[in-house]
Amino acid sequence: MGEVELSCLAYAKMYLHASQFPRCSVNGLLLSSSAAGGAVCITDCVPLLHTHLSLAPITQLALTQVDVWCSQTQQRIVGYYQANACASDSSFLFVFSSPTPCALKIAEKIFEQCNNAVLLMIDGEKMFPGCRVPPIVMYERKDARWALKDKHTIMLRQWEETCSIVNQLFSSGDQALLVDFDSHLDDITKDWTNQKLNAKIMELVSPANGNV
Repeated sequence: MGEVELSCLAYAKMYLHASQFPRCSVNGLLLSSSAAGGAVCITDCVPLLHTHLSLAPITQLALTQVDVWCSQTQQRIVGYYQANACASDSSFLFVFSSPTPCALKIAEKIFEQCNNAVLLMIDGEKMFPGCRVPPIVMYERKDARWALKDKHTIMLRQWEETCSIVNQLFSSGDQALLVDFDSHLDDITKDWTNQKLNAKIMELVSPANGNV
């Protein structure tokens, strides 16, 4: 597999999802608006669950609905992310570990439809305001197993600007705006596509505000 590029929008929403539920494991789907083939450009993500990650019926329901929505919005599912629960009192620290059986099972299902799918784990040891490197560890499917991806093939452009945007969002309490699929099931009026939050992030990313 070649290069993978992670957008500010996708990273910010993953960070806010994990920050919103610091004592829970959280997961979600990675999306791309680019055509299949070549580099994988992760342009957005859909936060899924913060409870019962391994509950198959809810996961299948979420996958089906996201897949339908993607087909309507010219996007496709290209990967899976997960942050494991934190045992610490710190709201910024998450325990990083190798992918769980649940993570591997969902990633495998995505790989069946996308042969360059990626599995992304959020590395809790590096997840804090002002971190100098992206707190992520990425895996790719190689030789019939999920293996660590060469970090030199993972791109998160304008990392300092992305960090600044994420810190602005967190300081403003905007993690409260994020709706995952779990929250949508509790209240179906809540928008799991997060259009309001997406607009706020993209406004911060806009070149008009000095960011690229």
